[in-house]
Parts: sequence; structure tokens; C-alpha cells
Amino acid sequence: MFSFLKPDKPVSAIELWPVVLASGEAIEIRCVHDPRARRLRLIVNEKGVRLTIPKRCSDRLAKQFLSDNTQWLESQWHSRPHLQGKEELRLHADENILLRGKVFPVQWSEAKFAQIILQNETVLIALPANAGLPQAKRALKEFYLQEARKDIGLWMPKYLSAFPTAPLAIKIRSLSSIWGSLSPGDGLLLDLSLVLGKESAFEYVLVHELCHLVHRNHSRSFWHEVEKHFPDWRNERRYLHSDGLALKAELKRLIT
Repeated sequence: MFSFLKPDKPVSAIELWPVVLASGEAIEIRCVHDPRARRLRLIVNEKGVRLTIPKRCSDRLAKQFLSDNTQWLESQWHSRPHLQGKEELRLHADENILLRGKVFPVQWSEAKFAQIILQNETVLIALPANAGLPQAKRALKEFYLQEARKDIGLWMPKYLSAFPTAPLAIKIRSLSSIWGSLSPGDGLLLDLSLVLGKESAFEYVLVHELCHLVHRNHSRSFWHEVEKHFPDWRNERRYLHSDGLALKAELKRLIT
């Protein structure tokens, strides 16, 4: 359990709430009163902690929400320093990269064009002789995009027939805080770092967003819909809560 300190400034659309964690460490939570938000959302990333508060939600309820998520916040906050200390990707050095929850050693070679291939439990990275780190990172990003598209193409036929409509477009990119979203126009957006983690977690996020085609909220009916299509969703959500920051940090190390 943590305690709240008195803010230095009065409540505004964006404010900082100082809190003290159970460990005794004082941190600041960036609270954003967003009239477009439909629910409370707590995010921990390399920038800090952000709490999004819907327009009609009181500060009392927001603070209760924080208290109810104390354990998760503590674990996510204390994992942040370890995520920032990893070395930069090194060209032509011993490296390992994540893909679908597994660690693959990297084998470097020279070629006329940059290309990356997964072969015999090894990731082969071929680069032109004069290529630098930016070229390697662009190639890695394209490699991950291709692998993510393969997974989505494999899973989509299993689920689409059960929904009244299909996403009008699917985009994959690096997202700082969320795993996916479905726009009002039925555009599906997914986080590229999902392809680094367990396949089942990636599949769950896809199903989660497809269920928003039926329920545009996170009501009990929505979660019943998720349960119907993906009964093991709770385990995958726990995995993303515990390992998600590490996946996002690793993708950032490799491609940005």
C-alpha cells in the first residue's frame, strides 16, 4: 500500500500526484483528466507513470483505483531501471534477439542488400559492407513486421467468421503504452513488440481487439465475448502485465 502526499498545485486537466510506494520510494504519477476517456487507465513505461481519468470520474475514485492496483504498480515501477540498462545493439558481435517468446542467436554476414532470415534456430542478418547500425535496425524492424503479419494471417481465419464484420484495415507499429486498439472506423492497430513475446499472448490481443467489433467497451458482456473465443485470456493478460515492459523495451533497443 502507498500513501498520497498533498499536491503542490491545485487539480487541473494535467497534474502530478506525488505518492509514496510501499518500499518508501516517492514517485510522481502524471494524471490526465481526459474527456474522451471511457475508463481509468494506468500505464507504466520508460517515461514514468500515467493515470488517465475520465471526465466524470472523481479524484476519490481515481485514488481508490490506484490503491487497488498497488501491487501491479510496484512491480512495474521497480522493473524499469533494469529495462534501461541494456546495451545498445552491436553490429557483428555476439547478439541474441527475441521472437515469439524464444531467444535466437544472431549470425552476421555480408550481402548486397540488407536481409534477415530465420533459419535453423538462428537469425541470419546479412548487411552490405558499408552498412551501419541504422540500416541494421531498419532491417530488424521489417523482419519483425513480416513475422507479425505471418502470425496475424495464420490466426485471422480462425476467428473472423464468428464476428459480424471484419477490421477495415490492420496496422502494426511500435506502441509506447497499449497493446492494440480498434478505431471507430474499425481500423485495427497492434503493437509490434507483441511478436517478441509468447505467440499465445499476441493471439489473445488480436482476439481482444476483434471482440470490440461486438462490444465497444470493457463491460462484462465484452469479457464474456473474449472468454467465448479465448478461454485462457487471463493467463495471457497476466503475462503481458509482468513481461510487457521488457518486450517493449527490447523492441526499442533493437529498432530505434
